[in-house]
Amino acid sequence: MPDTAKTLQLENVAYSWPGRASFDLQVADLTLASSETVLLLGESGSGKSTLLSLICGTIIAGSGRVSVAGTDIAALSAGQRDRFRAEQIGLIFQQFNLLPFASVQDNILLPLRFAPERRKRLSDPNAEAARLCHDLGLPDGVMSSKAGNLSVGQQQRVAAARALIGMPPLIIADEPTSSLDAATQATFLELLFAQSYAHGTTLLMVSHDARLSSQFDRVINMTDIAQTKRDAL
Repeated sequence: MPDTAKTLQLENVAYSWPGRASFDLQVADLTLASSETVLLLGESGSGKSTLLSLICGTIIAGSGRVSVAGTDIAALSAGQRDRFRAEQIGLIFQQFNLLPFASVQDNILLPLRFAPERRKRLSDPNAEAARLCHDLGLPDGVMSSKAGNLSVGQQQRVAAARALIGMPPLIIADEPTSSLDAATQATFLELLFAQSYAHGTTLLMVSHDARLSSQFDRVINMTDIAQTKRDAL
């Protein structure tokens, strides 16, 4: 039986980018437990982006095992991986990747179009989207606003709501606070943690900013878990 207490597990994973003999990433072990908040630190070239691609299944390890919510990613076809990622992983991108001319409500509900199991967990998706907006500190009436008209901080919270809706077991946040001042960063993380704890969601946030360390359950440095060749990107 899969160990569902381990939301994410990498074992003896190795990956080399095709046509780039100068790059090789190896991860002996990385395990994240249910409800855990983890900060992954690493400088440019440390392999963070490659690691996230392996976890999301957009690339497949040459050897070893990548397991999300008890499922071996490599055992799935490309189409199955796309569906699995939509169901099991909520993504918060550095640039948020919102649809600027769509409403906040439509942006938040977008993942549910591709993830019917996430949709089934909600009795009323519209009400859940409104609740997330409220809990993440967005103003009343924001649901009908176009995402492109919001401030950077507001767009960030909409991106978090989009990742959280439907309670996927794993949230991956890729440098989501890099464009924010320290006070806004702290407020955003408090709100994100509260939502993660409330729903038993594991949070993996990638950053190069070690000042955020004290706010997470655990801090992992890429240099401690991964080996890369010199020219890694």
